[in-house]
Amino acid sequence: MVCVGLALALCALQLVPAALAGPQLQLLVERSGARRLRKVGGFAWENCGDKRDPVVLQSLSVAPDPITIPGSLRVSAAVKSGKTMGSPLKAVLVVEKALGDLWIQLPCIDQLGSCTYNDVCSILDELIPPGTPCPEPLLTYGIPCHCPFKAGSYSLPASDFDVPDVELPSWMTNGNYRVRVVVSNGGEELSCVKLAFSLHSH
Repeated sequence: MVCVGLALALCALQLVPAALAGPQLQLLVERSGARRLRKVGGFAWENCGDKRDPVVLQSLSVAPDPITIPGSLRVSAAVKSGKTMGSPLKAVLVVEKALGDLWIQLPCIDQLGSCTYNDVCSILDELIPPGTPCPEPLLTYGIPCHCPFKAGSYSLPASDFDVPDVELPSWMTNGNYRVRVVVSNGGEELSCVKLAFSLHSH
């Protein structure tokens, strides 16, 4: 169940700039010009669900730290799922940015930021049309990218990804961020993962 557990990690790594691109504290930063994301560092993760959650991120390694953008990224991960999960899968993201000693929750605008996605399976079908092969390296290692996700263990050995140039809006400031992702089905929590990282741009 990579696109819900592992994808919470892998997709988060690739989509972190987009996921955080909600309009954070507009009074703090002027909206003029755009900047290039140059580094993502201080990456950390942890499971945050109770011990009964059937889906657990067992390992996640990201190198180098910091990640230089554009550049290359090496990721390895493992997920264990104790039950088959089908549609609809709901994902709730809470995205926060550090402001001094405080953590400020960023709002959800245009489906980015602290958002609720009620049907992750449909989103995956839009990104990767059903009937088309899963992208590499998921295909090579037999990692599914569509619902339903069967129970079992999935692992991604150390794999290299190219990270493209990323342009940030001017109001997306440098600093420390954290993301909490909870995946559920029919009100039952399946998995909870926390990610933390810092952004540096110019």
